[in-house]
Amino acid sequence: MRTLLPLLLSLLFAACSTPNAPNALDPHTFQQAIPQAGTQLIDVRTAAEFADGHLAGARNLDWSSGALEAAWGGLDKGAPVLLYCASGRRSAAAREAMVAAGFTDVKDLAGGIRAWQQAGLPTE
Repeated sequence: MRTLLPLLLSLLFAACSTPNAPNALDPHTFQQAIPQAGTQLIDVRTAAEFADGHLAGARNLDWSSGALEAAWGGLDKGAPVLLYCASGRRSAAAREAMVAAGFTDVKDLAGGIRAWQQAGLPTE
């Protein structure tokens, strides 16, 4: 049992940290999706994080403060939504909430803006 427990824990950790494949996009795929017509690009980080650098054209709607939920009425539930945060955790949670609220095409950036920057992609 002692040798089995570390294996089970590592498998559980891997399963929890693996992006939801079709909904969590790698940085280059995410970048290619941004210019599609009607795409709503949303940074779910805090205003301070947003001010430190963000993707061009992104709208800042902080997930932790409830700003994203408060803005849902002004967003198009049928148009593509691209979400990102620092590491991918907040945007994944926001994606799930948006889907539950009736948004039909929501994707997030796997690894967040950190992965974007590690891929050498631009921020402003």
